[in-house]
Amino acid sequence: MTEITKTEPKIRIRGLYKIFGPQPQRVLPFVEDGMGKDALLQEHSHVLGLNNISVDMMPGEITVVMGLSGSGKSTLIRHINRLIEPTAGEILIDGADALMLSPERLRAKRRADLSMVFQKFALLPHRTIEDNAALALEVRGVAKSRRRTEARRWLDRVGLSGYECYYPHELSGGMQQRVGIARALTSNSDIMLMDEAYSALDPLIRSDMQKLLLDLQVELLKTIVFITHDLDEALRLADHLVILKDGMVVQQGEPQDILLNPSDPYIEDFVSDINRARVLRVRSVMRRGDTNGHAYAGDVDADANLESVIAVSGGDTTHCYRVIEGGAPAGELDMKDVVRALVPRVSSSQTAA
Repeated sequence: MTEITKTEPKIRIRGLYKIFGPQPQRVLPFVEDGMGKDALLQEHSHVLGLNNISVDMMPGEITVVMGLSGSGKSTLIRHINRLIEPTAGEILIDGADALMLSPERLRAKRRADLSMVFQKFALLPHRTIEDNAALALEVRGVAKSRRRTEARRWLDRVGLSGYECYYPHELSGGMQQRVGIARALTSNSDIMLMDEAYSALDPLIRSDMQKLLLDLQVELLKTIVFITHDLDEALRLADHLVILKDGMVVQQGEPQDILLNPSDPYIEDFVSDINRARVLRVRSVMRRGDTNGHAYAGDVDADANLESVIAVSGGDTTHCYRVIEGGAPAGELDMKDVVRALVPRVSSSQTAA
């Protein structure tokens, strides 16, 4: 397993603004003074894409950026590899200002350090699966024998061994997306950008792809930026979750904490329909402390979801379990706390209604 020291962010975004229109710099001061998306469009005929975004993306973690259509999530990810240039702000990758890179150095950075997985797969239809997976190495000028070996290795890891000589149209949508992931992994880049990568897939295939990504991440510890509009997907994948609305960060942090402590009525509404028992983990509800001298109904793992604990308990709220984390006792889980955690906070909008 790869080991990573998480001392400094891999990607640091500070005060990022993007305004679409003929004179973005002219209208930027209005946004900085508090003008929102609707007012900017009405009064100045400019579209506010991103509004003062600041996010740290740590090495070896999956940062999920989510929001509804038009929230700015795809605009944000395209700033990281500078497919879109910002109106203002700072993007640091490994501590270096990505906005200061010359066109030549930017191309080199994209080839070596950044890979992207697209929603619509973006495979070359006239090339075999193997050639598609090896594309990044081909662009770098890597010898054919080596890029073939690497492509076949990663195609095997994503479950496509034996399909090397097929063409994209001969594969299902889920298989084509596996090729896209293999291509990103073959490039051996530290950073993977995944823009709505699973949104076009059927639910069962989508779930399989999420599991594949998490399984690979345990070993590879890539820095992944994952864009989605699906909260269930975000909560399953994210180490760090960033929720956008109208180009602004509404809340960001550890997904379990956001679910238990929504900071805004918008977030409260967003999380109100989630199956909390399936998403919440024991570690988020447990009471940490000494477990000596206590009688418990059994042991539960800190990363188990509450749904599994409810099944073990048979729904008996009188039970209390010892929690095991990293192979050692870490605290206890009272089933009464589980019940309380399953009741969503009543949103401010519902209270007002």
